[in-house]
Amino acid sequence: VGCTLEYSEGDVEKGFEEADVVIERKFRTNRRYHMQLEPKTALCVPGPDGSITLYTTTQTIHNTRILIHQIFGIPMSKINVVKLPIGGSFGSSIQINPLVPITVALCLKAKKPVKITLTREEDIYDHVAYQMHFRVKAGAKKNGVITAGELENIMDIGAHQIQAYPLLGTALGWFASLYKWKNLKYVGKAVYTNKVPTCAFRGYGAPQVSWAIETVIDELAERLGIDPVDFRLMNYVGKGDIFWGQGPTVKTVIKSDGVPELLERGKELIGWHRRRPPSEKKGRFRRGIGVGRSFHTSGAGGPISGEVIDYTGAILKLNEDGTIDYITALQDHGGGTLDAHVKLIAEELGVPPHLINLVWADTQTTLYDVCTHASRGTYVGGMSAVRAARALKQKIFEYAVRVLNKVVNPEALKIKYDEELGQAVIYVEGNPDLRLTLSELATIAWQRNWGTISTSMSYRATSAPPSYTVYFVEVEVDTYTGKIRPVKVIGGADIGTVVNPEFAAGQIHGGFAQGWGMTILEDTPYDPRNGELMNRGFIVDYKIMTAQDMPSLEDFQVIFAHTYEPTGPFGAKGLGEAALNSVAAAVANAVYNAIGVRFYELPITPEKVIEALQKKGGE
Repeated sequence: VGCTLEYSEGDVEKGFEEADVVIERKFRTNRRYHMQLEPKTALCVPGPDGSITLYTTTQTIHNTRILIHQIFGIPMSKINVVKLPIGGSFGSSIQINPLVPITVALCLKAKKPVKITLTREEDIYDHVAYQMHFRVKAGAKKNGVITAGELENIMDIGAHQIQAYPLLGTALGWFASLYKWKNLKYVGKAVYTNKVPTCAFRGYGAPQVSWAIETVIDELAERLGIDPVDFRLMNYVGKGDIFWGQGPTVKTVIKSDGVPELLERGKELIGWHRRRPPSEKKGRFRRGIGVGRSFHTSGAGGPISGEVIDYTGAILKLNEDGTIDYITALQDHGGGTLDAHVKLIAEELGVPPHLINLVWADTQTTLYDVCTHASRGTYVGGMSAVRAARALKQKIFEYAVRVLNKVVNPEALKIKYDEELGQAVIYVEGNPDLRLTLSELATIAWQRNWGTISTSMSYRATSAPPSYTVYFVEVEVDTYTGKIRPVKVIGGADIGTVVNPEFAAGQIHGGFAQGWGMTILEDTPYDPRNGELMNRGFIVDYKIMTAQDMPSLEDFQVIFAHTYEPTGPFGAKGLGEAALNSVAAAVANAVYNAIGVRFYELPITPEKVIEALQKKGGE
């Protein structure tokens, strides 16, 4: 056993005694490989002064630098880690991967540039998702009020411990924040096994916990004779309640909540009224409709320091051509995070996004950023960018007052874009003669030795609000082959102000595709004869979902709740991980509605479907 975590509130046994219905189930999730587009790679280049420059697939350039310093004793000032675009991660590059220190060691020994790139087979031996074994017990009264909940979580962490203890706490947080348990108990244990090491995977335990809890919630609703949507609305943790964003040390008062809107709109769009009990389904092809809800935290901030480091930094600099350089260590590994930052900066300054330059920088030129994780990119990084833009705008106005002599108060100034000039213009409303471009201002400041107009901002969020997601899924089950097909999907998200609607919709589509694979296909089984991975290759052996496995675009509808998060940049919250977290629950509940069989082990493969139907009565 690597580590344990136990927590309780209230009197769980008394809560179960008060319940009219108690359900207890055991679940087992799968060990999924991240299958990010780009396998791990690292290039280390020695400098003439004993320094090294490192290029690698990482979600955190600054933490990589710190760890290399700790491993090799190289002064921090002699280590430079360059931020560069990477082909996905899904959490597999939060930690420093083994090939990074190996590359550095060889570079130091040879005093020559060294590059290592893992093959796909090597990469699958580097990291997989945590497998969780759950025991869930929940009770409720006849009126639908939940009285108690209990979760036992045994995690298979593989051969090495990477983030086991914090994940035990986060899994507790997901459990505690899904529903108002009144009385709850949690026991978490991380267990070493002779398998590939595990690490963070999109959702950080929320997809696993949500699948198990949402399955039991559906069962409770059925036993009580209450509509599953209504039962969720009666008991979910929402506005004004406490959300445990990253476990018991990171708590947030919920200030924005789109769950009722998502459930009601989704219910209408999927055609919930068409839903019939499994007993009424006959024939080879049987359809079912299911719902699943979950959430994810927006970062790991809080009013007190807590156990999680979560701050970031932004630098903005006005150029003589009127553009603005944006410099940040926060990594974008395919989710469009920095594109959102550009839009937020542009909105605050009052200029079009094309005037903002994204500078691919390094640890020598950026302020510290902890990591791209916990869906914090837009919420935390975006707020840092907005605050930096606000400070830059104030400096711009202060400099402009020195040029526009008739203006005595910077608050009288505004910025807008002039299409004819192709420049952003500082102006006084109602006084067309009092104006100058950003380019002119930056040039004057340079010529008059006033200094560069720039600003830097370090920022730590004081809350970590939940981004809610709800999926309504209609599936079709072929009872002859056991194959499950998605027929229609309604994917809903409450992310506050939607900064980039197209990218946000893309996250929902991608989250469903990944969740669909998690539910019915993906796993890393071991050969019992020799202990080797049985699917350690690429597409041939480890299959993932493709476009042909998805519903048509006409049958996949994305909706966003109309909410505003007062602590976020222009009211925005995160999304990336939440887009995956409730998929498995919705699909599994839809499969039950189609064939009347509950599955407590992922993935739900055709073989398992056929076997379950045969046990049910040879249907």
